[in-house]
Amino acid sequence: MSSSHAIFVVTSGKGSIVCSDRESHLEKGMIMFVPAGTSVKIEGSSWRESELQYYKLDLMVAELKEDISNALSRRNTEEQQELSQSPDSPTLLPPLMQLSFSPWSSCLEALEQILRQQITSDWIEQWEVQLRFQEWFRALLRQSASETEVPDDRARLQSSIRYIGDHYDQTITVDELAADIGLTRASYTRQFKRITGKLPLDYVNAVRLERSKQLLQLTDDRIHEIAQNVGFSSEYYFGRRFKQYAGISPGLYRRHHRQEVRVFAPYLEDFVLALGVKPVLQCSHHSWGRQHYLGLDDVPEFDVSQMDAQFNLGNVPDFIMLDKGYDRWNLDRFEQVAPTFYVEHLGEDWRSILRSTADVLGKVNRVQDVIGAYEDKAMEAKSRLSRYMRGQTVAFLRISASDITLYGDQQGYVGPVIYHDLGLTPHSRVQQWTRHERRIFIGLEQLSQLNADHLLITFDTGNSAKPGDERELLDRDEWKRLPAVKSGNVYEVDFMSWMNYGVISHGKKIEDVLRFMA
Repeated sequence: MSSSHAIFVVTSGKGSIVCSDRESHLEKGMIMFVPAGTSVKIEGSSWRESELQYYKLDLMVAELKEDISNALSRRNTEEQQELSQSPDSPTLLPPLMQLSFSPWSSCLEALEQILRQQITSDWIEQWEVQLRFQEWFRALLRQSASETEVPDDRARLQSSIRYIGDHYDQTITVDELAADIGLTRASYTRQFKRITGKLPLDYVNAVRLERSKQLLQLTDDRIHEIAQNVGFSSEYYFGRRFKQYAGISPGLYRRHHRQEVRVFAPYLEDFVLALGVKPVLQCSHHSWGRQHYLGLDDVPEFDVSQMDAQFNLGNVPDFIMLDKGYDRWNLDRFEQVAPTFYVEHLGEDWRSILRSTADVLGKVNRVQDVIGAYEDKAMEAKSRLSRYMRGQTVAFLRISASDITLYGDQQGYVGPVIYHDLGLTPHSRVQQWTRHERRIFIGLEQLSQLNADHLLITFDTGNSAKPGDERELLDRDEWKRLPAVKSGNVYEVDFMSWMNYGVISHGKKIEDVLRFMA
């Protein structure tokens, strides 16, 4: 029995919700509103890979006036003059309503921020959490109360979506789906995409392909049988669509979920290792060395800076993973050696990289634990740092023999971790100069204006003609006059662990910051 109004935001899996004898299907991307005093029963799918996960937000509201009430229920009845929010008072709201939020990624990002920051004793941060929630809730109401949408269309579209879930193995056309609920094809497609984020046929194929993943993992059915079972007319077409969707072939996907794989993932080892898979090789660079922070001392090295390097006979991988930097090292030449998976996400979106890595390596069951452990670590660290830093400013510099690089506060290896996850305050010049860039080069004149309270620095040896060239800046007067240098608040950090993305790398960053600043 819900004691307050509640909003359920489904982030993964499938299931159902029953409120006052009204049942509705649940799946990723759905947002359900349940009024106070309503009995709620939620059930997840029996499939392990479709485990239902969701956020639940309890709305503690003093008063809900007529205009907001109408925005939620889309009713204009004379009786809705004022609604008491006491659970003991009768409510005129229906027992269950579906809301919408687009784009979906912005919805999740806002909720993740609220979750990470809600455990704090600092009243300003508590206020910021409430402001962030109010912004999210306002966007939710505006999108859910669109005046251009016919009141019954959303319910009819939901029934169409349920139909797809129940009949994905049959021939489905957009014209038939639209006709079944009395909409034109154009209107159906537009409203369908607003609700799901996908075009109708893309959604149908996604349902089919997700079901095929389950069959590949849990059955010994042949590939062509699985293709037919999920609604594809031919094994060839199924295989092509599956590889576009999952990044690897159906056969390889099945094999990875049933046996350990010998993987080579240059500069993605962090993600592989976090999921419990030790790579058969680790990448290195003749100037930067290897990623010592990963502890792969017994794993042979592969120098990516040697463009003609080949695999040794005993180290040939079964599977190769590459990110968007593969062309820098000419690594796509190894496509002929082993099946190759290309990571499409940007490094800042490391959670999505981890999930796609887990999917292709058969380690999906480990993802949430890994992400959860990181977020717990970050929240605890943020709480500790808030007591010590109290608004003191921070900047991060990468220093080489030829350049001084200032990293931004929004993107890149550093900013999202130290400024977002840990809540440190970037120096005003960081925000002013980088303007949402990952990094910028600065000169000595700009360096002189960087009067941050604390400086984190790392040294890049890539341009050094001889050992120590990269440290010559430390002898210059412009450096010695910096406030952080004078006060002894300059902290040198490991190059490889800070100049990488990944849950292990970011965890090391958190440990370093705590050691230096808390």
